[in-house]
Amino acid sequence: MYGDQGNKLVQHAKRTQNLSHLPTYQTELVRAVTREVRDLDKDVTQLLEPFQGSFDPSADQATACTLLVNHLSMRRNKRCLLAYHRTRTDKLEELVWKGADVNDMPGKSRDDSTGAEGAAGSLSPQEEEYVRQYSDLLAAYKGQWTDIDLTGNLEPPRDLFIDVRVLKDAGEIQTEYGAINLTKNKAQLIAIYRGGCATMPEPRETKSVIQRFRERHIGIDFLG
Repeated sequence: MYGDQGNKLVQHAKRTQNLSHLPTYQTELVRAVTREVRDLDKDVTQLLEPFQGSFDPSADQATACTLLVNHLSMRRNKRCLLAYHRTRTDKLEELVWKGADVNDMPGKSRDDSTGAEGAAGSLSPQEEEYVRQYSDLLAAYKGQWTDIDLTGNLEPPRDLFIDVRVLKDAGEIQTEYGAINLTKNKAQLIAIYRGGCATMPEPRETKSVIQRFRERHIGIDFLG
């Protein structure tokens, strides 16, 4: 049935999104979908050939229906091919950003469509070339920002900190983020739990020596 092979490609793409590695490129399946598109296009050309460019769908509805089915099948197969390759390129880019050796994939893999094992790598030749060029492009981009780690986590910090002013000397206090020294009349940042309790071993005693005047979300590096 038209579209069955394309549907298998979409299923492979769906599984790829949930994996930490890149599975083997489905060469035979991609070729099968491509052949189906070419065969459908050939059928459309043969159906339209007798009409010499003057086909009237209302006059021959059976042929019009066949043409519509073939056209929609070709369009769907192309979208499946694009979705499959887009998913793989997204995964490749993700691995390159993480610094993984994408070309050092397991040598043996199992072809889900045939059940046979082969010695081919996980990437197609085109994907290997894409990874090489993308890695070069990324290296050139990173070279402009040597003092910034562009591969770090893009999610903002979720720890809540407060600005406090120390009312009286309390000495060094250990917190879950390390030791802090509470000196009288000194303004500094202290991490707190989301419930509002200071992250001190003895919250009640500590609260008597600090005065909170505002909260803000910042990175933990500001505690240093």
